Amino acid sequence: MQKTLKQLINKSTIFKVILVFIGSYLISLLFWILVKDQYCYTLAFVTSKVVAGLKGAKVEDVTFEQGLVKATFSPWQGRKHVLVNVPIKTSYTFNAPLTIAIMACLYGFIRRRRRAYGEAFLILISVHFLYVFSLEMKQITEIFMKEGIEPLNKPEMYAYQFLWSFTRSMIIRFEPFLIGFYMYMRFAERSSEKSSIEK
Repeated sequence: MQKTLKQLINKSTIFKVILVFIGSYLISLLFWILVKDQYCYTLAFVTSKVVAGLKGAKVEDVTFEQGLVKATFSPWQGRKHVLVNVPIKTSYTFNAPLTIAIMACLYGFIRRRRRAYGEAFLILISVHFLYVFSLEMKQITEIFMKEGIEPLNKPEMYAYQFLWSFTRSMIIRFEPFLIGFYMYMRFAERSSEKSSIEK
């Protein structure tokens, strides 16, 4: 059953949305507490492999301890004794339960739900990937250039510093609302569509 704007702002509908939000947030929060550490470790492991390939480095180790994933890199050639340790706090995923709750609230107002939720989760994982990727690239680039492993390239170094700062300060913080906005704008049921179907 498609929803119109009037139905969206209806008091009973708003009350249901609030209940769905609270319920889904609590459930997703409990679920996220159970899977967060394994998720962050797996994401860091995969991202580290990608970063190592791009930077001509080797992943020496990826460890997890008390909410902190640590990826250790070394250069393939040259000064192999140089180790780059990149600590990654798992707290960057703190918005995930809120994101899932917002996604759940949109269930009754969107079409093509399987694709909508598939794209939403893909964006969520991509944002987390970008966080780890930009942090590791920044750290490795800075140390490799400092140690003379790769030539000094200030524009490249500044680009990774900016990407990391922007991802940490902006994208991660607004991630739930950006994903919710994307889902609604792309998949919301329109009154015009309802009219055409009824005809």
